[in-house]
Amino acid sequence: MPEKPGGTEITELAALKALAQPRRQQILQHLTLYGPATSAILARALGLNTGATSYHLRELARYGFVADTVPQAPGGGRARWWRAVPGDRRFPPPSRRTPGMRLVMDELNRHAYAADLALFERLQRQSGAVGGGGAAGDGAGADEWADAHAYSRGSLRLTLPELQQFFEEYIALMNRYKRPEAETPPGARTVHTRLLAFPGPGEDAHDPHHPCDPQDLRGARTDDNGRETDAS
Repeated sequence: MPEKPGGTEITELAALKALAQPRRQQILQHLTLYGPATSAILARALGLNTGATSYHLRELARYGFVADTVPQAPGGGRARWWRAVPGDRRFPPPSRRTPGMRLVMDELNRHAYAADLALFERLQRQSGAVGGGGAAGDGAGADEWADAHAYSRGSLRLTLPELQQFFEEYIALMNRYKRPEAETPPGARTVHTRLLAFPGPGEDAHDPHHPCDPQDLRGARTDDNGRETDAS
């Protein structure tokens, strides 16, 4: 089913707190990366006890971030399996956040950014190390996905409406490639994507005590694309 245009904004402080808890972020990351799991599987993977993972799963389920699913192993017995619930979830913009929301969002973002960077670095190392033993440059034994760790850095001169449209077009592109598991072809992998797009300071806001490259204030291009492509 296509994602609802504009996504779903999370405005309930309790839901934001549930999502910001570091252990719950780890659980969501594990479910997204490796697929459905039981509380026991998550406990072993994250170094917790099953009572803790069961509690965190229930709290995530309370706000729709995870849901139970069919057993993923033959004779699954009475173990309850959980999956991450995908969705275009959005947070209130800073101008509409209460003081309590700001504190929770700061905590959520701090943990999420660190986890994203750690995940990228770990998967990049693992992908390059698969097989091993080959001569440098010959690709022997390398994971064929090793060259697929794409990244891009750049700058644009945009108005506020253009930046908002840029974001919506990015979400629309993501949704174009989403499909049910039953329609996913063999050989496909979960690909993790992250987007950071943030405005630089206005020209009148430049702080002389914190110098930066004058080109940044003029919006000069600083593109750096990890896949030998041109972002222009």
